[in-house]
Amino acid sequence: MAYTAKDIIPLSQARANLSELMDEVRAGNEKIITKNGESYVALISTEKLEAFYRMERARIHTVLLNDALTALKSLDENDTEDADEYVARLKARLGTQRTDHGEPDSE
Repeated sequence: MAYTAKDIIPLSQARANLSELMDEVRAGNEKIITKNGESYVALISTEKLEAFYRMERARIHTVLLNDALTALKSLDENDTEDADEYVARLKARLGTQRTDHGEPDSE
């Protein structure tokens, strides 16, 4: 999504106009708040945040379903691996993906 100059707000201005910014965000205009001239946080509506979380869960489910399909194909081919090794590899991959998106790894 392309942002206009109006959508990029210094932190000091955001503090002074928070209520107005919240109304604009609620109307669908996301804001980028800067600190020391650098992008710092995004202000988005709760609806868009919830949609993001739904998409993230769907992505994780897709990864798990693809892994299950791969496992079933491996069983058909009699190509198996130790379950503990697989679970460790899966946790590492999912943890890395979560960390790449800014979320802390839960373990």
